[in-house]
Amino acid sequence: MLNRSSAQRTAGAISLRFALGAFMPLLGTLALLSCRSVDWFLVKRALRNQFDDVRWITTQQLADWLANKNRPWPILLDVRTKAEWNVSHIPQARLVEPQSDPKRALAGWSKDAPVVTYCSVGYRSAKAARRLRAEGFTNVQNLEGSIFQWANENRPLVRDDEIVRQVHPSSALWGRLLAPEGRAPLESPNDGS
Repeated sequence: MLNRSSAQRTAGAISLRFALGAFMPLLGTLALLSCRSVDWFLVKRALRNQFDDVRWITTQQLADWLANKNRPWPILLDVRTKAEWNVSHIPQARLVEPQSDPKRALAGWSKDAPVVTYCSVGYRSAKAARRLRAEGFTNVQNLEGSIFQWANENRPLVRDDEIVRQVHPSSALWGRLLAPEGRAPLESPNDGS
C-alpha cells in the first residue's frame, strides 16, 4: 500500500506539472490583459530568465547615471523600428533597427565604452546586448522595463529635440504596459505607416 501511495503521489505531481506547463502560456496571455504591475512583474521575470547572460540596469540607475555630471554618459542604443523612434526616444539615444547589426552604431568606440540598450519592454534590446557582448563589448547593459517603464515614470522623452510624453505602443497588446497618458495612438501620423 505504501508503494502504491507513493506512486500515486508521483503520478499526481507529474500530472500537476504537466497541467501547469500547458496552462502557463495561457496564464501569460491573460496576465498581459490584466493589472499593469502584475504584467510588468511577469514580463521582467521572463526576460531575465531568457536573457540570464545579459547585464541589466534599472530605470532609476540609468536616470541617476544621466544626472551625474561627473560620470560620462553611456551610449544609448534604441533597438526599435523607425516608426517607434519617430514617436519618441530617450534623449541622445541612437536608433538601431532591430534587424540591423548593433555594433555598427558603435563604430569607432572602444569595446569597453559604456552602452545601454533599450526597446519597448526589453526583449529586442536584450538580444542586441547579447550580440554586442558576443562581439567583445564588455560594458553593455540592457534597460529593465525599457522605454515603456521609462515613460511610465515620467522620465524625459524627445521627438525632434522637443520634449514629449507619449511612446509608440508597439502593438495593442504590448501597449497595455504603458500608462494610458503615455500611450501614443497606434496609427500615429509620424510613424511612417
